[in-house]
Amino acid sequence: MTRDCFVRLSSIMEQTGRLTPSRAVSVEEQLMVFLFVVGHGASNRDAQETWQRSGSTISKYFGIVLEAIFNMSGEYIRHPDMNNVHHTIRYNNRFFPYFQGCVGAIDGTHVSACVGGPRADKFRGRKGDTTWNVLAACDFDLKFTYMLSGWEGSAHDARVLEHALSEPQNGFPIPPPGKYYLVDSGYANRGCFLAPYRGTNYHLRDRRRLGGDRKKEQFNYRHASLRNAIERTFGIWKRRFPILRSMHQFPLHKQAMIPVACAVLHNFIRMDPASVAQDHVSGDEDDDDASSEDDSVDGDPDGVDVGESSSHLNIPQDMDMGAFRDYVTNCIHEGSSG
Repeated sequence: MTRDCFVRLSSIMEQTGRLTPSRAVSVEEQLMVFLFVVGHGASNRDAQETWQRSGSTISKYFGIVLEAIFNMSGEYIRHPDMNNVHHTIRYNNRFFPYFQGCVGAIDGTHVSACVGGPRADKFRGRKGDTTWNVLAACDFDLKFTYMLSGWEGSAHDARVLEHALSEPQNGFPIPPPGKYYLVDSGYANRGCFLAPYRGTNYHLRDRRRLGGDRKKEQFNYRHASLRNAIERTFGIWKRRFPILRSMHQFPLHKQAMIPVACAVLHNFIRMDPASVAQDHVSGDEDDDDASSEDDSVDGDPDGVDVGESSSHLNIPQDMDMGAFRDYVTNCIHEGSSG
């Protein structure tokens, strides 16, 4: 976070009444204490030594700022644009017109949880660590458009998504007909979720495997390249906020709030051009897998401006996702063969 970004954030927090200064602690200091803990993974004792405050004061203002930023989620974690085609898709002929209805990508990720005793088993994921399973959606500007936190690490990603969809209070942004999210093969290819073909090479690195359906592989490669936005978003978010990798011993309800608060801050920072430039220079925005795909994969140029004259796919709005995926797959194959 740049200095200007911090000044703007503290000003907004104070002017809107989300944070108020006390006689001893300014809004700027309250915010700095919070950012010190989440942005450096610092403990309460570290914060005491740095700010020369008591442990109770640090804990008090951490909780106040956490709640204030969490409550900003409705304003800064905004639903995706359902009406326009994102420029990442619109001006790249590897994605347009094939994925013109895509509004973002969805996945689950595991965030550290500090839980002991008998409850710990429910929080243990596949790797044995105690975690929270956090569901998130992002757009192609690498900003979060939805987040649901509070599920134990043992929960399956598909179950968390089902819960998000089944409870209206969760506020999941369901796209209109013809629009959809990209998901990985852990989710069902149905409704408004477009998944890759299972049992078929997905990432470019998988090309060393012999055999496979060439047409399905072409679809999967492009799907992976576009869906990689959620992995990149998670990567920036976790590197920026180390507390997500090593949670402190907060009450469970506060632990569940921290990923959402960090997502709010992530989006706020991504609104600052200088901070985005810092991410790019530091390599945080690097696409670790799919960006390395080249012309030899599909036989067409990567990143070419398709201009305004490219045709759209005429897709019936009542087409189910299985038929839609096959239709797009055939269009990609025909386009790269022509």
